[in-house]
Amino acid sequence: GGSFFSWFPIGELYSDNYYDLSMWGKIFDRIHHFILPLICYMIGSFTVLTMLMKNSLLDEVKKDYIRTARAKGVSEQNVYLKHALRNALIPIVTGIGGFLAVFFTGSLLLEMIFQLDGIGLLSFKSVLQRDYNVIMGLLFLESVLLLIGNLLSDIAYILVDPRINFE
Repeated sequence: GGSFFSWFPIGELYSDNYYDLSMWGKIFDRIHHFILPLICYMIGSFTVLTMLMKNSLLDEVKKDYIRTARAKGVSEQNVYLKHALRNALIPIVTGIGGFLAVFFTGSLLLEMIFQLDGIGLLSFKSVLQRDYNVIMGLLFLESVLLLIGNLLSDIAYILVDPRINFE
């Protein structure tokens, strides 16, 4: 299985001798155990954002205002960074609010692979056991996270979209 190199543990949240370690030892032990799940999480989230950003930037580069900026003699770096990138970020910022709730609650597969006790596994077990109080609490938590994510998305939208100003 996953123990060929034994660089990182593939299960549990801490080592067997966790309670015998010093404070810094406990911190490094936790970091050591969280590296693989975090890498898996980041790869999954990063690929979606990368594809969305690439497609959005390719759509923006084909527009007339980019052609006009190039015709005016603006350098390619400024064309991409100041004109195309800012407008290409608008769809990313719009959709990133929903990622916050999914990030915290959509982790069932990773929690099962790495044997972690988290919100995804708790919600799965609660549905199987018909524990309605826990299900309602988790749905409330996910709703609050979605609202906070949408609020942060709207605030970031003000910073990114050149058409919006409050003056």
